[in-house]
Amino acid sequence: MPSSIRLLGLIAAIAATMSLTLGSHTALAAPTGQDLFQKCINCHGQQGHGNQLYLAPGIAGLPSWYVELQLTNFKQNIRGNHYDDIAGHRMRPMARMLKTQAEIGSVAKYVATLKPAPVKPVLDGDPGAGQAAYVTCTACHGADGKGNQALGAPDIRFTGDWYLLAQLKKFKSGKRGANPKDIKGATMRPMAMTLANEQAMKDVIAYIMTLAKTRK
Repeated sequence: MPSSIRLLGLIAAIAATMSLTLGSHTALAAPTGQDLFQKCINCHGQQGHGNQLYLAPGIAGLPSWYVELQLTNFKQNIRGNHYDDIAGHRMRPMARMLKTQAEIGSVAKYVATLKPAPVKPVLDGDPGAGQAAYVTCTACHGADGKGNQALGAPDIRFTGDWYLLAQLKKFKSGKRGANPKDIKGATMRPMAMTLANEQAMKDVIAYIMTLAKTRK
């Protein structure tokens, strides 16, 4: 066999070995959910307890299916695309930093492992008045506020009362849940509309905050 042919064969074998080795290293180097969450800590905090100053809710302990859905919605321009949704505009580019659905799923599962913590209320709602209005919410979120995956309803106890108020306002005004692709969000719009005004929203949220004493 000519030496040139043997040399080409050797080069091909080396290239194949390098390809397998690099492929193995690439697989091993895939970022974990915890690695990916480092992109989130500037706003949501290392423990995922949120920061009102950055319009970042507490997300620790939220079910992975819900976090994955919301990240996907942000990435696909289904949520956060209203011109007046400042917090949503900030989340969309963050969601796009997650390159694949596998990465979205990975970080969502990590968020679900974080321990939630009650957030100090900042609103002036009346939980007594809000308890009656919350009866409407129990159909999806449950009497304990822990949510229901089958109905697309998340745990609402630990995100922060200021955040819940912002979301109710967005649902009522159409800044959230108006996109025809946001099927789960659309179910919240008519519910938000049953609350006559901002004080009614604050009252029901004040009652929800009392449910945070019931931990997972």
